[in-house]
Amino acid sequence: MSDLNVYKPQGMLHEGWTAVVDDYAMFCAWIHNGESLLVADVCGGLYSFDGLTGEINWQKKNTHEGGLLTMAIHPSNNLFATAGQNGSIMIWDSKTYRVLSTIELGRGWVEHLKWSPDGKSLAVAMSRYAYVFDHHGKKIWQSTEHNSTVSAISWSSSKELATASYGGVIFFDIANDVVNQNLEWKGSLVSMVLSPDGDIVACGSQDKSVHFWRRSTELDAEMTGYPCKPSQLAFDQSGRFLATGGSEQITVWNFHGEGPEGTAPGQLLLHVEPVSSLNFANNSLLLASGSRDGSLLVWFLDDYGDGHPLGGVYVGDRISDIAWKPNDQAIATVNASGGVNVYTFKLRESPSLNSD
Repeated sequence: MSDLNVYKPQGMLHEGWTAVVDDYAMFCAWIHNGESLLVADVCGGLYSFDGLTGEINWQKKNTHEGGLLTMAIHPSNNLFATAGQNGSIMIWDSKTYRVLSTIELGRGWVEHLKWSPDGKSLAVAMSRYAYVFDHHGKKIWQSTEHNSTVSAISWSSSKELATASYGGVIFFDIANDVVNQNLEWKGSLVSMVLSPDGDIVACGSQDKSVHFWRRSTELDAEMTGYPCKPSQLAFDQSGRFLATGGSEQITVWNFHGEGPEGTAPGQLLLHVEPVSSLNFANNSLLLASGSRDGSLLVWFLDDYGDGHPLGGVYVGDRISDIAWKPNDQAIATVNASGGVNVYTFKLRESPSLNSD
């Protein structure tokens, strides 16, 4: 690898621990306030590791017949949900690792799960429909049929759910069962992320562009030139920067002031294959990026969205997910070979989210 032809972490990334699960590791998330790391693999295996040592706390195999497709952690960390190819959703107690309820939606792939910000509702997407259940598994809302398969879901608030599909983004008022807003666009949307204040909606498109709207004005814009579909999208916690994949280069758009229209984006260049995962830190302008080439990099962004790497490591295979520890002092990654890697991260001085 160019500039990263090593197997040990460099810079501010330091050795932590490693483990291996049975199959392609798809998701990882910190639970128990960072004391444990939860990992899910494609065959339906779930694993809880001690966050400091990497020792196995608990594991469960074959949780979803046909395979696991998605996982979502409750905001308070006391629950998590999983779903798979068998059309079922399981809600788990994250302390006892017991299944509290199972939701059966019939035949179909459940590819998207999202807890509401207040933790009272779980949004689910399967085929052309979106659903909302309470934390006991009781259905409280169902959408009308979309024009195509729902490709992404996101909560703008605990009462409003956004869905993306072919034709645009729809915002549903769950409590009153009405459509609050319909942002139309003739194209197939493959990913979606909302800014923290809920005003900006950014979507990756099948035509290799990023399309975004400002809800307050309903004005839309398009950012083109990506060689691949930009499935990886991430806003920082302030909502100022939108990091996008779509190639081996990370493009960072600055929404401060009148941007990003008419401005040049930041460009982060070091990966040699397309980006496969992006995740901003919880409390600073630090961005972790993973690539199909197996490299993990941590970047510090400047006021323009450009940046420089603070640390890097090569894990050996495509990085499928990245999770910052709640205190941002460690980073977990999982990869296509079933590898689980945790690195400690030591920053001399934390860059502020409010720097101008």
